[in-house]
Amino acid sequence: MSYYKHHIFFCLNQRSNGEACCADQGAQAAFDHCKSRVKAEGLAGQGGVRVNKAGCLDRCAGGPVAVVYPDETWYTFVDAADVDEIVESHLKNGRPVERLLLPPDVGR
Repeated sequence: MSYYKHHIFFCLNQRSNGEACCADQGAQAAFDHCKSRVKAEGLAGQGGVRVNKAGCLDRCAGGPVAVVYPDETWYTFVDAADVDEIVESHLKNGRPVERLLLPPDVGR
């Protein structure tokens, strides 16, 4: 058994050259919201969920993005309600949120 059941990584990359980036699309707010929800649901800590910051995940065209491991499930999201659904459905109940899945061909 691994130390955490799930890690969710949020791309918080900021680009200064004007290229699209997750930081310009509310990624920090989504990260903060997810961290709060995971804690409020009692999912945080050993055997549960770890919410992590990440640099560029190289899927900028689908941003903002997050990825859940070890499930290798990539998400795009719009607002706090989407993050709530990821926490409730996937992180709490083990069911990926199909409507928020990032298509596999979306890259940078």
